[in-house]
Amino acid sequence: MSIIIKTKEEIEIIREGGKRLADVLEKVSQMVKPGISTWELDKYAEKLIKDGGDYPAFLNYKPDGADTPYPASLCVSVNEEVVHGIPNKNKILKEGDIVSLDLGLRHKGLYTDMAVTVGVGEISNGAKKLLETTHRALEVGIGVARVGNRIGDIGHAIESFVRPYRYGIVEVLAGHGVGCEIHEDPYIPNFGKAGTGAKLVKGMIIAIEPMLNNGTKNVVLEKDGWTFRTADRKKSAHFEHTILITDGDPEILTAN
Repeated sequence: MSIIIKTKEEIEIIREGGKRLADVLEKVSQMVKPGISTWELDKYAEKLIKDGGDYPAFLNYKPDGADTPYPASLCVSVNEEVVHGIPNKNKILKEGDIVSLDLGLRHKGLYTDMAVTVGVGEISNGAKKLLETTHRALEVGIGVARVGNRIGDIGHAIESFVRPYRYGIVEVLAGHGVGCEIHEDPYIPNFGKAGTGAKLVKGMIIAIEPMLNNGTKNVVLEKDGWTFRTADRKKSAHFEHTILITDGDPEILTAN
């Protein structure tokens, strides 16, 4: 494992990139409504990023193990889709859907990553509870991301918080380091044993991203090679922030 500690100069660039990303994702979230296509959301996100002089981090990104590069700027995952849903002109959002918007931005060569899940029009109480719990799980994970704690403490805190709600915690997808690349070490699961894993040190920048399912934790990779969905086709929610480890409270770099 090779964890990159960021310099003061890099942190300043990533901090600015995080502000820009949060602003873009807020504007894209406000576009979500019944009747809009996931393709329209993607094109809007791409335009906003490029108009700001930056570049969409996911566009044409090809990680190890992927057969093809990701063909869009925004990951748009609807209902039972967990992550990496590919935007499509024919995929039209409807009342009651929930949609995860996952976006990465490259500013002056450095990266930030963020995700939110929003409701389309009026959503069910069950869907609202899923979104609220997933968002709170992110806050809980961020809360223990402090100097001297370990990666396992983040996953343990998230898992301990979620367990009473009986949601499925996706185990095959996780948070990660970010900054010089869109995905870096360390790998940050949303479950785990306290006191294990790499130690958190000042200057680390990581993305924490709980993914909770309304049923089983198990997921299936679709034929497109990118989209993960729940094995039982029940809804899933996803929230993510890029954060900086400091001497005190973690700094959320993608806070709006």
